[in-house]
Amino acid sequence: MARFEDIIGQDHLTEYFKKVVNENKAANAYIIEGEVRSGKEFIAKVFSEALLCEGDSDKPCGKCQACYQMENNAHPDFYTITHEKPNTISVKDVREQIIDGISTKPFKGRYKIYLVNDAELMTEQAQNAILKTLEEPPAYVIIILLTTSKEKLLQTIQSRCVKLSLKPVERTVLKRFLMKEFKVPDYKADIAVSFSQGNLGKAKMLIINEDFDKMKAEAISLLKHINEMDAPDIMESINKVKEYKYDELDYLDIISVWYRDVLLFKATNDVNDLIFKQEIQHIKAVAKRTSYEGIDEIVQALEKAKSRIMAKANFETCMTLLLEVIKETR
Repeated sequence: MARFEDIIGQDHLTEYFKKVVNENKAANAYIIEGEVRSGKEFIAKVFSEALLCEGDSDKPCGKCQACYQMENNAHPDFYTITHEKPNTISVKDVREQIIDGISTKPFKGRYKIYLVNDAELMTEQAQNAILKTLEEPPAYVIIILLTTSKEKLLQTIQSRCVKLSLKPVERTVLKRFLMKEFKVPDYKADIAVSFSQGNLGKAKMLIINEDFDKMKAEAISLLKHINEMDAPDIMESINKVKEYKYDELDYLDIISVWYRDVLLFKATNDVNDLIFKQEIQHIKAVAKRTSYEGIDEIVQALEKAKSRIMAKANFETCMTLLLEVIKETR
């Protein structure tokens, strides 16, 4: 059974939610903002379970019928909004799953809670429909909107919600959690922490997914030998990325960490803080032959490649342009 203590690295949220539950001062609407895989839904469900808990203290108690029902996704007053189209929450979804039943009082608890994941996928019509409910909500209704960007929601919706944001989990907290939870050595936890940039869900996935290790090895091999590779070899290496079940941006993050190590070693001549310590001979060689201006040029090319890929540009084209910069920069 999940409790507030199981929320890692978001103390500002857990303290706030505990106070809301203890003082019975829940708002009618919340926006919880955070990256993909950062744990928004988990946090929202712990909060919802605490609100619906029938225990006398330390909610959620995990022992009452309401907690049992929440743990088994069977509570009659908790609704997770679904949508038929993969990238759109339509006005029909909002009307059928929220508006049509909102006037019915809770079956057993004090609240009816509606959880909308990926709220940024709501069409403008869907947002306007939910806005009408937010303007005059029944006292027992709580709507929780989870989003990667609250700015994609109408300002009128934002103004009627309590806005909360997840923070990146501190490195030491995240590393300690990974080593304890997954029994991994510190160097593997360090790599996951660096690539996840404080995103707990992503860090966990990096630990348990073997594809990441394969993709990392492929990227490092490319970076080590790029000066000896011709165009067909480079293209073959790029195409291998598609074999792995990972976001293409994760591949670029590996390259970013590599050049972070190169810059750090060039500036300090110290191995201790490097992520890829085992590749020190290659990192030392790259640091020696590449100027600070050259490293900065590569970092800028990396950011440009990320922006292009996020804008749905062709991955092979973006990578070809990036690797040309890496190969030619001194």
